[in-house]
Amino acid sequence: MERHLKKLCKRVKKEDKNAANELLQIFYMDIYAYLRRLCGDQQNAEDLTQQTFLKVWTSFDSYNGRSRFSTWLYKIAYNTFIDWQRSNTKNAKPYPNQWWLECIDHKPGPFANTAELQLALHLYKVVEQLDEDKKNTVHLHYYQGLSIKETARILGVATSTIKYRLREVMKILRTKINFEENENLQRKTIPIAKGKVL
Repeated sequence: MERHLKKLCKRVKKEDKNAANELLQIFYMDIYAYLRRLCGDQQNAEDLTQQTFLKVWTSFDSYNGRSRFSTWLYKIAYNTFIDWQRSNTKNAKPYPNQWWLECIDHKPGPFANTAELQLALHLYKVVEQLDEDKKNTVHLHYYQGLSIKETARILGVATSTIKYRLREVMKILRTKINFEENENLQRKTIPIAKGKVL
C-alpha cells in the first residue's frame, strides 16, 4: 500500500486529478473520523476535513516524501483543528452521550456485552478530560492507529515524550475507571477504539 501511495503522490505532483481523487477516497473517512472525535460535531468535522484537504492540495509541492504521506496529512489535520480550536474556545460544549455511543465499535465480538459497552463509553469521556497533549496523543496513536514515531512527528515532539504520555495516560485511565482485576476484566486491556485495546 505504501508503494502505491508514493506513486499516487508523484502523480498528484504532476497535477493528475485521478490520483488526487484516489488519495482523497483513501484518506477522507479516516481524517473525518479523527477530526470528528476531536471537535465532537459532525458539521465542524466536515468543515475541518474540507479545510484539511484544501490545504493538502494547495501545499502539495511542499510534501517531500521524507515521511509517510499519512503522517504529513494528519499533521495538517491536527494543525487545522488547533487553529479552529483557538478561534472557538468560547463555543466548546460537552459531547452528548449519543456522540460517545457512535464512537464505540458495535460489531459483536467474543467480549461484547453491556458491561464492556459501558466501560468503553466511560473511557471515551475520561479521555476527553485529559490535558490536550495527552488527549491528542491518544487520538492519534490509539484511535487512528498511528505508530509512536508517526504520532511524535505529527505533534512535533520526541518519541520518548509520546511513550511517557502513553504511560501517564494508562495510569490515569486505570485510576479513573477503577481498573482492577476482576472476573469481568481478566484480559487486562481496555477497549479504547475499533480493534484497539490499552
